[in-house]
Amino acid sequence: MSWLTRVRNAISLVIPNKSETPDHLWHKCKGCGQMVFVKELQENQSVCPICDHHERIGGRARFEQLFDAGSYTILPNPKVAEDPLKFRDQKPYPARIKAARASTGEQDAFLNASGTILGQRAVIGVQDFAFMGGSMGQAVGEAFIAGVEAAIAAKAPYIVFTASGGARMQEGILSLMQMPRTTVAISMLHDAGLPYIVVLTDPTSGGVMAAYAMLGDVQIAEPKATLAFTGRRVIESTIREKLPDDFQTSEYYLDHGLIDMVVHRKDLRDKLGALIGLLVEEKAAA
Repeated sequence: MSWLTRVRNAISLVIPNKSETPDHLWHKCKGCGQMVFVKELQENQSVCPICDHHERIGGRARFEQLFDAGSYTILPNPKVAEDPLKFRDQKPYPARIKAARASTGEQDAFLNASGTILGQRAVIGVQDFAFMGGSMGQAVGEAFIAGVEAAIAAKAPYIVFTASGGARMQEGILSLMQMPRTTVAISMLHDAGLPYIVVLTDPTSGGVMAAYAMLGDVQIAEPKATLAFTGRRVIESTIREKLPDDFQTSEYYLDHGLIDMVVHRKDLRDKLGALIGLLVEEKAAA
């Protein structure tokens, strides 16, 4: 046995093979840049224990955090044409959808579930930024409307968590048509005497921000979320002025009266439960 073989064998005893080491053991916080133990991050509801940065999370994680244990059911999303315009850029649109489905495990960027929060019936819809930037296409529009219909059928409030870069360019005008369609759906919810609550998360922008994201009876945001219709640089180049450092953040929107409250993720379940009690009682009295 050569000396090189002996050294390699010794190293293999100290350093295990990559296949034997746990994947994703550590997470680098996007807020402070510190390495955080993944288990600790998950136990803290995906909020950095060092700087309080709220990481982006998908629908299933939201449902686990908000609904009463064992109370919720994930609702099926309506089927839509997956490539109505036969769009192709650097790769075909169906290939992009397939890749997003493989990485997230979801069919599209919007997911609904029905259950109870502190014993009170609610339907929650969540937009997942991990699925093509949470972009709004026909699937998102149809899922939103299905969530409204489920809330009306259950006589429950509809709570929507937004996270999106805007309309899905691969669906062109069809994606923009979801703006008026979701607005009509919210009117249906109001006609049924049911509350519509929006929780803005990082980031919410573009066509989603111009549509159902800002039409809630109550507007909540997570701390330090980026909220915008258009980009900061576009605005600065248009008005030729330097914008404040906190411009387009949850806190800026709260200070200027555009949202009702900024709520930490650990307090969100209790806050939503209290709001549901107040709003449903108020609607019933009216």
